[in-house]
Amino acid sequence: MTIRILQFIAIILTALALVPGDAHALELLNKLALDRDQYMVVQSIYRGWALLGIVLIGALAANGVLAVRTRRRAVPSAFAAAAAVLVAITLAVFFTWTFPANQLTGNWTITPVDWQTLRTQWEYSHAANAVLTFLALCATTVSVLTWRR
Repeated sequence: MTIRILQFIAIILTALALVPGDAHALELLNKLALDRDQYMVVQSIYRGWALLGIVLIGALAANGVLAVRTRRRAVPSAFAAAAAVLVAITLAVFFTWTFPANQLTGNWTITPVDWQTLRTQWEYSHAANAVLTFLALCATTVSVLTWRR
């Protein structure tokens, strides 16, 4: 695979990984204002979004491979590695805060007593991941823009 194709794939996958996080971040304030019943109805729209994890894994892999493939150029390699690390951190955030909330609520089909705490945890973990993924996209883009043959 040529370096240019790899760079393109890294940018596209990282950009696609940003889409769901941005959607969550843009909804955050409105969703925090919903009462329990409204919130549970809205949460049902996310069924099937777990498949987007494939995009995250792809972005992580593409940026990691890009870091290795550009290792002879310090700046592009460092930025690609930073992008990979940032995507990896989004996965850590997901498995530390988002996934446990999903498990305790049966993917938001069960309303536990502490649902508001879980809602806050879930919403802010997605907002944090939107910021981290945006930074990863910036890092990937800088990697591509600074790479020279």
